[in-house]
Amino acid sequence: TQVLTKALQRGVVLSTGSLLVYEAHGLTSGFAEVHASFKVEEVIEQADYLYGSGETEKLYRLLVQHKNSDDADLLWRLARASRDLAQLSSTSAEEKKKLAYEAFEYAKKALEKNESNSAAHKWYGICLSDVGDFEGIKTKIGNAFIIKDHFERAIELNPKDATTIHLIGIWCYSFAEMPWYQRKIAATLFATPPTSTFQEALRYFHMAEEADPNFYSKNLLYLGKTYLKLNNKKLALLWLSKAKDYPAHTEEDKQV
Repeated sequence: TQVLTKALQRGVVLSTGSLLVYEAHGLTSGFAEVHASFKVEEVIEQADYLYGSGETEKLYRLLVQHKNSDDADLLWRLARASRDLAQLSSTSAEEKKKLAYEAFEYAKKALEKNESNSAAHKWYGICLSDVGDFEGIKTKIGNAFIIKDHFERAIELNPKDATTIHLIGIWCYSFAEMPWYQRKIAATLFATPPTSTFQEALRYFHMAEEADPNFYSKNLLYLGKTYLKLNNKKLALLWLSKAKDYPAHTEEDKQV
């Protein structure tokens, strides 16, 4: 019930016909090749159901069959599914890297198919950040401006997307707490390296909360962490307490 409620809160609406299609194709026990007559909308509805249910591997197996699609909404979901599969503790280090690059290619293709798709910009930024982890600090810092540009474009297209607003907050927080030696490297490599402040990060975390209150345990955590950085223990305690009491639906919630 909690999973379905969560899925519905994300805007997932499954018609009776979609559920029948879902059951008829045996998606819970294994995937047969998708019939050519399948509509993109039906695949997306099935994908959103699996995503809301936390069925990461089944979701990936469903969507990867459509990796040659020209539909941006399907492709960014495939990018997300590939990344989610990479994040699983059971995924090997070699497979994590492969999936990270795979996810980036799907996100890139989604953006090429529809530059006005907010989610495509969001997942392009997320996946670009992920591949930067495998390419060293110079690439990671160099990509930072591009990542932020895509997050900001995503918000322009969808101002109510609390998750993307949160991601810009994370971007600001990361550069605000960058160690001195990394700052030195950044200053050597770039004429104007990316910088930010904890005050700026805090503003985005609050904006995310205003857009969708209590939407994400990690946003509550970072509100608390940022207030700690700003030496406001009273407000830090308030937000950390909310994070601690947040219902743990996912592995990430438990980690938070």
